[in-house]
Amino acid sequence: MNLWVRKIWKENRILVLFILLMICFRSALADWNTVPTGSMKPTIVEGDRVWVNKLAYDLRIPFTAVSLHQISNPKRGDIITFDSKSAGVTLVKRVIGLPEDTVEMVNNRLIINGKPASYSIVKQDYNGLIVEEDLIGIKHLIKIYGDSPVFSSFPPVKVPSNSYLVLGDNRNNSADSRVHGFIPRNEIRGKTNLVVMSLNYDNFYIPRKTRFFKDLL
Repeated sequence: MNLWVRKIWKENRILVLFILLMICFRSALADWNTVPTGSMKPTIVEGDRVWVNKLAYDLRIPFTAVSLHQISNPKRGDIITFDSKSAGVTLVKRVIGLPEDTVEMVNNRLIINGKPASYSIVKQDYNGLIVEEDLIGIKHLIKIYGDSPVFSSFPPVKVPSNSYLVLGDNRNNSADSRVHGFIPRNEIRGKTNLVVMSLNYDNFYIPRKTRFFKDLL
């Protein structure tokens, strides 16, 4: 038996080492996440596979949440992935409020530290509005539709230290900090700014070629 194991190892050790290195790479350095919902529309759509830079904020021990070295902190406007203990899954959302910020939303309009974000309509159709949101110098698109008082407004809240307030770009259809609360810094796993590939769930999983290697804003 030992001779058989040694023979298998000798013939396949390069492949085994490669697989182990790839697993470590995905755990600690970079990975890709499938996005199954439309909570980040129009920026990210269902079926996108987004690239996640796990070295954006921390160098972690592989297969753990233990940070060996803090490289940087999330910035306003960053699209982050985090392992939400509240939701029980990995989520992808946009950072809106930084630690110690005061954030308010009135009829889908954000006010950050007393300064209102600016908005301009890009597109309007039966699905609602596509709007450019300017978070005090950070511009990106959001989607607004329907009338949801629960999601369209919240009173001023102060973000605790070492925590973040995140929202989905699909503002009326996203379970984010309005549902799960503030995101602790130690739940954040990485930053994404690229769609690697995309499959159209509504059309037999046909690849969306125009979304391959698409930069995210």
